[in-house]
Amino acid sequence: MPDTFLKTNRLYLRKFTANDLLLLMDLDSDPEVLAYLNPGSLPNEAYLRDTILPRWITWYEQYSDLGFWAAHESSAGDFIGWFHLRPTKEPETAELGYRLKRSAWGKGYATEMSRALVALGFRRPDIHQIEATSMAANKASIRVMEKVGLRFVEHYTEHTFPGEDKRAVRYRITREQFEESATAVSHIENG
Repeated sequence: MPDTFLKTNRLYLRKFTANDLLLLMDLDSDPEVLAYLNPGSLPNEAYLRDTILPRWITWYEQYSDLGFWAAHESSAGDFIGWFHLRPTKEPETAELGYRLKRSAWGKGYATEMSRALVALGFRRPDIHQIEATSMAANKASIRVMEKVGLRFVEHYTEHTFPGEDKRAVRYRITREQFEESATAVSHIENG
């Protein structure tokens, strides 16, 4: 497991590199993966190479434990997608996010790693709440947020995504709720 940032029983996260372009292209080439974000779109290689990857890599210079990470299945080492835990414009708040290949759906991977990231996030004294958003139609993503312990906050309109359906939801967990809940992960390893 090269340069492991965080690992769970079945998964590990590592920093992205400029060499990961093809992995992102493959992930974003599946129309089912982007069905709720940008239906019918194809990945833009130049945008991923020149904007997205450099932006994500820059996070590692600013933060030791916040950013975007490539996710791999531990036993075979297969790339399954990405996760992020990043600061928001709202003080003391981090945002949880994920995008997984269809082959990784339904295996509990999103829940497993999201729990570990929430636990890691609350180790930072400056983070007092963690939120996640989803398109309202994406019931699988909403179930992950609920399983991780996040609670519904609001319905809103998400104008930044180009799809026709802009109905979205926001979920959140506070440090106090996390500490009171059974979602606290007791055995995670930082690499």
